[in-house]
Amino acid sequence: MVDSLDLLIRDARACQDCALAATRTQVVVGEGCVPSDLMIIGEGPGAREDELGRPFVGRSGRLLDRLIEEELGRTRGQTYIANVVKCRPPNNRDPRPEEMDACASLLERQLMLVAPRVVLLLGRVAVSRVLRSKASLGSLRGRLYDLDGVVVIPTYHPAFALRGGAARLTEMRVDFARAHLLLEEGRP
Repeated sequence: MVDSLDLLIRDARACQDCALAATRTQVVVGEGCVPSDLMIIGEGPGAREDELGRPFVGRSGRLLDRLIEEELGRTRGQTYIANVVKCRPPNNRDPRPEEMDACASLLERQLMLVAPRVVLLLGRVAVSRVLRSKASLGSLRGRLYDLDGVVVIPTYHPAFALRGGAARLTEMRVDFARAHLLLEEGRP
């Protein structure tokens, strides 16, 4: 069977594979350009994302949009943005392993459809899940990783940067600038 974005969205909306399906308002599959040389993956939808059905809205989304424009020289629509889980964990808690497992095939399909050359991972949960590492985000950040020929750059979640002050935001800017350089160089 040939996969398509429409089929992926249909499957995600019909998914009942974990308890998050019972509490969601909407499935937040992702949005942006398909295919795209850049994919951004976060942790999971928050309350506003669940309400609107879009990833990264509100304060974190505004910061993400600003970083995409200022450091990558793009618009949000020129990238593809998704989360590890597609339904909101209650009270904005971290997604549980079984919830991430339930969404794993959807994320894998997104990666195949988007076909990015570079992936920016936002936040501890996304980094640990995609890189399959228990190491701290601080120890993983600042290096490049290979995921089946795709360059992966771990960085902070915009919400963490908003709480963490200028130093964290500067580090995020460095990570986004690194992604920009890789994309401009035509690597990998």
